[in-house]
Amino acid sequence: MAKKLLITGSNGQLGRALSRLYEKESAFELINTDFGVEGVQDLDITDLDSVLKCVREIRPYAVINCAALTNVDGCEKQRDAAFKLNALGPRNLSIAATECGARLVHISTDYVFPGTSETPLTEFDPTGPKSVYGSTKLAGEEFVKQFANRYYMIRTAWLYGDGKNFVKTMLRLSEDHDKITVVNDQIGSPTSAAELARAIAYLLETDQFGLYHGTCEGSCSWADFAAEIFRCKGKQTEVVPVTSAAYKEMNPASADRPAFSVLDNYMFRLTGGYAFSHWHDAMETYLREI
Repeated sequence: MAKKLLITGSNGQLGRALSRLYEKESAFELINTDFGVEGVQDLDITDLDSVLKCVREIRPYAVINCAALTNVDGCEKQRDAAFKLNALGPRNLSIAATECGARLVHISTDYVFPGTSETPLTEFDPTGPKSVYGSTKLAGEEFVKQFANRYYMIRTAWLYGDGKNFVKTMLRLSEDHDKITVVNDQIGSPTSAAELARAIAYLLETDQFGLYHGTCEGSCSWADFAAEIFRCKGKQTEVVPVTSAAYKEMNPASADRPAFSVLDNYMFRLTGGYAFSHWHDAMETYLREI
């Protein structure tokens, strides 16, 4: 009998990457859920009773939580909504997964760190979020640790895939802009949703539970990232570097972003597990596919 994988937030970039990865895997049956999305089963993860009812009926092998409020600026304005989805949601899924004996995969973020480090951050480094988004995601992590018996928690960063993302935004802007201003003093690791989906699939076949960092290897600034996107696609658009402070002056409502949020996939290396591709190689693969 095929193992059931219950995916929340299935219409997001990671959810779609997982669907694509597992679509021909006869050993697994995907149950895609989201909230208010046509064509998939409706599930509001902020409602504990709804989550319990759904998980009890499906009895999944694993619950993969891809649902989150990821609009960083929006979280500053919608604090309660952010805590409900990013903290209470994981709590509810953890409670339900534990009751039904299911594994839980929970996706977290580099924003749980303050962004002041000068070296890549491991799973053992102290957290200290500077935004509502980061605070809500850290609260979600704590709930998973408190209520889930068997979990894989993966912090990722700068994710792109099938959906709205930085890569597509840059390509769209390049169609009618000769120059684009991009921040050059925020450093991270662009990560392909396809790469992260494969890492999740690897972990689900193991009992290596715990906290992981999961990003593509290497690092760059947003400006470097944009320049490489244009170079790979043969675009002539010029990238004009700008500091975060200057960007903040132009967009005063924007939330603070981590200056340095390169994650070290330390636990994957310690356990001899999945090895991510370099961000540049993964990006070139993605650009060919789109």
